[in-house]
Amino acid sequence: MKRVAPAKINLSLRIRGKRADGFHEIESLFAPLALADILSFEDAPAFSFTCDDPTLPGDDTNLAVRAARRFSERTGRSLTVRIHLEKRIPHGAGLGGGSSDAAAVLRALNDRSGNPLALPELNEIAGELGSDVPFFLQDSAARCRGRGEIVEPRPLVTRLRLLLIKPPFPVPTPWAYRRWSESRELPGISYAAQHVGGIELVNDLERPVFEKYFFLAALKSWLSQQPEVAAALMSGSGSTSFAILRDAASVEALETRTRAEFGEGMWCCRTETATSHIDS
Repeated sequence: MKRVAPAKINLSLRIRGKRADGFHEIESLFAPLALADILSFEDAPAFSFTCDDPTLPGDDTNLAVRAARRFSERTGRSLTVRIHLEKRIPHGAGLGGGSSDAAAVLRALNDRSGNPLALPELNEIAGELGSDVPFFLQDSAARCRGRGEIVEPRPLVTRLRLLLIKPPFPVPTPWAYRRWSESRELPGISYAAQHVGGIELVNDLERPVFEKYFFLAALKSWLSQQPEVAAALMSGSGSTSFAILRDAASVEALETRTRAEFGEGMWCCRTETATSHIDS
């Protein structure tokens, strides 16, 4: 059995304030992408987890492993499965790769066990694992509220063609949220909402992140000026930014120019919005 674990972008992210539990109240529009990790599941005498990326941990600090352990605890079923992860989504990118892997593990183990857990129970486990994990149990773009665990499907009317760009550094998500209330807008940088296909694109975390990582502010401003680009935004807390392509615009030309402008060390990926998961 194989499962596809898609990446996501935040087409919008509004922060409504600090919660009593220490998290922030958010409203965000998440969209799954065609870019995805691949997880393989095989029967085995005992549980094991491997990954083709040696920099990722294979112990309980990995969300996918924690998801498997939590499923076993909740259902009382032994983990007689070997899981292998083919990593295509860069980690530390703000694209939800770890959360998506965890959700794919929950769905796959539930299916292999005859579906002992209904969706509300899977959602409960997902919310315990991380704020973004419940989104990846859905099959479409979704409006996410609370700390991200309240998920309301909102299918996109049209697919969006995208160029994802990630510099060779991560942005710590907890740090970005902590800095949000004290941050200020940088002169000359546009934080205004953009509109494409009836979608409002805005990200409240650009303010704190751009203060420290001016490179990302410069990248967004440059992308916004390119003729192929209908809108440009940082996704979540970064460090990935994305450009939405105009109809018939060449994503190849934009990628080539981006690398020439910002260096070959930039990770670039041509992709599009997609359904949440594909099983095979």
